[in-house]
Amino acid sequence: MRRLADAQRIRAFMDAVGRAAKEETRLYFTGGATAVLNGWRSSTIDVDILLIPEDDQVFRSLPALKESLELNIELASPADFIPEVPGWQDRSAAIERRGKVAYYHYDLYAQALAKIERGHAQDELDVQEMIRRSAIDRDRLMEHFEQIEPLLYRYPAIDPASFRRAVERVCRPAGPPQAP
Repeated sequence: MRRLADAQRIRAFMDAVGRAAKEETRLYFTGGATAVLNGWRSSTIDVDILLIPEDDQVFRSLPALKESLELNIELASPADFIPEVPGWQDRSAAIERRGKVAYYHYDLYAQALAKIERGHAQDELDVQEMIRRSAIDRDRLMEHFEQIEPLLYRYPAIDPASFRRAVERVCRPAGPPQAP
């Protein structure tokens, strides 16, 4: 059984991938790995990643890394679950470079929208933490949702009306309700 991934184990993964990569590539962390590396959580069940461009040498190294580091590693990004949010690469925060790999946090707005759509309790806590730390802005989150909303038909598992209501709930200003 693999262990939970804490910051130290994620950084060991970064070292190993940096050694394995033979081509220049960008690795984007999403989900729990972003939360752990930013200090929002102490650990995560798995490390979700996206490689651009894909690097066969890195892919071939992943099964051995999963075993040696006892990590669950998944190839996943928000665009696997919701429409790609325009400009996500420009908003993806750089972490550091190791070897030929530049590490980034996948755009937090796209991550937040994917978490809102999924709706798990931990996802809701993560989104609230992003807002609390001013890592994302409620108005901009709504704007990004409205950019992808016309493309939701391409994701038949998503109920657009429910997704909109969930985003609106998160994007409501904090504090007491205002009088009409």
